[in-house]
Amino acid sequence: MTADRPPTAFGSATIATIAREVGVSSATVSKVLNGRADVAAGTRARVEASLERHRYRRRARRTTADGQIDLVFHEFGSDWALEIIRGVEAVAAAERLNVVLSQLGGARRPPQSWLDAVIGRRPLGVVLVMCNLTGQQRQQLRRQAIPVVVVDTDSASAASVPTVGSNNWNGGLLATRHLLELGHRRIAIISGPRDVLCARARTAGFRCAHEEFAVPVDPRLVRSGNFHTDAGYRQGMELLTGPDRPTAIFAGSDLQAVGVLRAARQLGINVPADVSVVGYDNLPLSRWIGPALTTVNQPLRDMAGTAAKMLLDLAREVTLPSSRIDLVAELVVRESTAPPRRT
Repeated sequence: MTADRPPTAFGSATIATIAREVGVSSATVSKVLNGRADVAAGTRARVEASLERHRYRRRARRTTADGQIDLVFHEFGSDWALEIIRGVEAVAAAERLNVVLSQLGGARRPPQSWLDAVIGRRPLGVVLVMCNLTGQQRQQLRRQAIPVVVVDTDSASAASVPTVGSNNWNGGLLATRHLLELGHRRIAIISGPRDVLCARARTAGFRCAHEEFAVPVDPRLVRSGNFHTDAGYRQGMELLTGPDRPTAIFAGSDLQAVGVLRAARQLGINVPADVSVVGYDNLPLSRWIGPALTTVNQPLRDMAGTAAKMLLDLAREVTLPSSRIDLVAELVVRESTAPPRRT
């Protein structure tokens, strides 16, 4: 019985070793390694189990010359994504590497077709943004010696996955605390999707700041969006035309804040005299819109650059000092916040 054999030393098993143990051809093992679909489910499961048992991994390539990094977004098309791209590109350019961009159409898990394409390209590694792999997908890339690092504003990655993130709870706390310190007591939040952890973390920070100041949160002022301008505009219109409107809005993203500013202008409401607005991310546009936006600086470019450097270390088989790095979020006060108008 092969199940009683001790596993070989890490990385010492060969395709032939796996093939003999399972009783299949080396070609079949190669098909499983390469994610090919033309392998029976039962055979694939036996090969996968043997690969895992022997901790099989292809030899990593030591050189990074003429290589490429795969940069994968759950979706892109905004300044937020451009900041990530700029951070990765700066590191890649210094190493004379190419960056291949792809996006998953809003999905948080890539399909097998994406994985097959990556294995076919054999990049130095993969940087994932706001998305992650299944355990089986991670195993497949690990066996191909293709490392993965996640830029994770969700703070949702497994501890075993090298990750760069930021403290979203603290960011929500800082934004709301600033408004409370200015004297606001009716503060609305337009967060992100309810199923996205970074949005929930920012909302938790918002609530904690209220608890600090012993100010109750009006549940009617807690709203969800999609982090894009349209949601900020839609929710902003509802909040600013409703009864007993808020004196301040924490928009949860700079793009949503832009939507709130448009709603305020359309309604003839002055920012910050009539309503204060805080964003999140500190995108370049936040300095140039009118009024200049008070926002939480989430260092997206630095996060992306740090992830790219971690990825290159892994490609060179350098041991990372830590598998999780969280960069600091800081409040940037500009022109869109002020004490509430006294009545």
